[in-house]
Amino acid sequence: MLQSSRFKRIYIACGYTDLRYGIDGLAATVRERFNLNPFETDILFLFCGRRNDRIKALVWEGDGFLLLYKRLEDGKFNLLREVKEFFS
Repeated sequence: MLQSSRFKRIYIACGYTDLRYGIDGLAATVRERFNLNPFETDILFLFCGRRNDRIKALVWEGDGFLLLYKRLEDGKFNLLREVKEFFS
């Protein structure tokens, strides 16, 4: 199990991502769609497809990417599908 305290930042890609993408496709998504550097260490990028029971994560570990895939047997991930702005 990954510990969230290991990461400086965690980004969740709102909306839908094609989970057929591998490392190169997800890294390109991070660069082009979100204007972020996928090669920054200690950053976790999370992607959800159309089905809410699957998620992919991408992490640069300094010497290569780590790609994680999780599929829930029962239940769904509760992720944002659209960007919302919150004001205090």
